Amino acid sequence: MNGAIDGDEETAGTLLSCVRKRMACCKGQHCLSMVDGFQAPSHSEKAADESLPAERVLGIGGLFFRAHDPKALAEWYRKHLGVGLVPGDSTTAAWHTEAGPTTFQPFSMTSKYFGDEHQMWMVNFRVRDLDKMAAQLRSAGIEVAIDPQTYPYGRFARIHDPEQNPIELWEPAERGATHQ
Repeated sequence: MNGAIDGDEETAGTLLSCVRKRMACCKGQHCLSMVDGFQAPSHSEKAADESLPAERVLGIGGLFFRAHDPKALAEWYRKHLGVGLVPGDSTTAAWHTEAGPTTFQPFSMTSKYFGDEHQMWMVNFRVRDLDKMAAQLRSAGIEVAIDPQTYPYGRFARIHDPEQNPIELWEPAERGATHQ
């Protein structure tokens, strides 16, 4: 694949599919960022490409966005997805995520992948069991759209938070496992 996403859903989906397929190989290891055929070294590898900096970021340290009701939205994420709230003081531990692959991909301003054309971001959360997570969310009255297709790299579902921000849920595939 060459070039940026040009706003067409098929192209956006193809790029994400390509990135996800390549990411599946690093399950349980450090993240490998792969876009347009470029594979960045994991954090434990030395950079083979001398144009990369010697010091690189270790991962995402936070996700920050505006909300109409920040307290209520933070509580929704805690209650329904288990995302820990920001600690109120230095003695309280921050939310820790499990190690796994992370995709970092800017999209064209005209991409329809997120839904609403004014939507500027979307978060993808890894889940252990997509069906159990979907049942839990549905029992709380949250609409869950599970992608009926099972991909070699896992399964996906889409939900929206109370402010209509899209959220993708991803159950990574186990190596050699098939899901029914």
